[in-house]
Amino acid sequence: MKKLVLAAALTGAASTAFAGNLSEPVVEAPVIIEETTGSSSGITLPLLLLVLVAAAVAAGD
Repeated sequence: MKKLVLAAALTGAASTAFAGNLSEPVVEAPVIIEETTGSSSGITLPLLLLVLVAAAVAAGD
């Protein structure tokens, strides 16, 4: 009976020994996404497509 009580006490002590971590938490730096706000940032691709369509129409005539 003494061994059973001792085993239960050691099991309880061992389970609480690994319950936490004493090391400092690792904090990662926040990710910052910069948006471009230039005047030509969103117009380059549509203008390029317009030039390609105009060239295709001109070549088809």
